Amino acid sequence: MKKVLALLLCTVLATGMLVGCGSTATEEAAPAEATTEEAAPAEEAAPAEETATAEEAAEASDTTWIIATDTVFKPFEYTNENNEFVGIDVDILAAVAADQGFKYELQSLGWDAAVAAVQAGQADGLIAGATIKQERIDSGWIFSEGYFDATQTFVVSEGSDIKSFEDLKGKNVAVKNGTAGADFANSLKDQYGFTVTVFEDSPTMYQDVILGNSVACVEDTPIMAASIKEGGLALAIPEGMESEGAPYGFAIMDEADQELLDMFNAGLANIKANGTYDEILDKYLK
Repeated sequence: MKKVLALLLCTVLATGMLVGCGSTATEEAAPAEATTEEAAPAEEAAPAEETATAEEAAEASDTTWIIATDTVFKPFEYTNENNEFVGIDVDILAAVAADQGFKYELQSLGWDAAVAAVQAGQADGLIAGATIKQERIDSGWIFSEGYFDATQTFVVSEGSDIKSFEDLKGKNVAVKNGTAGADFANSLKDQYGFTVTVFEDSPTMYQDVILGNSVACVEDTPIMAASIKEGGLALAIPEGMESEGAPYGFAIMDEADQELLDMFNAGLANIKANGTYDEILDKYLK
């Protein structure tokens, strides 16, 4: 009987131990569930990053790019009779910006000041009939695709005896600082024996020829043709005294502004494809 009671007692004790162990395992598992719940907020952090990215994109869309240009360079930039700043460059920039959806402020500074502003980081880009040439690229200019092909030509006063490069020997020629026209004149001066005087803007250069201080000046052909026609200038373009020509480009001088250059290239391609580009040229050149 004692053996039977002892056996029953052992059975009861064993059952109690098993229940106790199961209870302990269940209680110890609970913290694991709590840990999972505590980790959940980490998964909810992702939308915050997405919001930050959206805010950065919004800031980028609010950027106003500063674009520098010349003051008088018909028909690419000039002030018309209604005191409006107009021209091929002005209209192309406006069309490209509309196509690409960016904002800009166009600052009419004059050639030298416009170049200096972009070099100093006071402006982001330059559109001013700037010829794409290796010398500028080597000095840090970063150009867009060409948006207009232009030749440079010697220009003389009405009734002038200057008909060819040979007629320039011993004479003086006016040029505008830092332009393709100045480069063209300088490339010929030793061969044909003439001297060069440098000016900072086109109107002053034209007047130097009209007043007889220089026998000729050198200017981009479409600019000179438009200036003579619209301004009634007493100047003429002799045949056979032009260069082979080179394209104009929009330019930046800081790689950080590559986004602006990319947008210009993309917009230029689009306005050429949809006919806007041709409409702009026809407006000023025909």
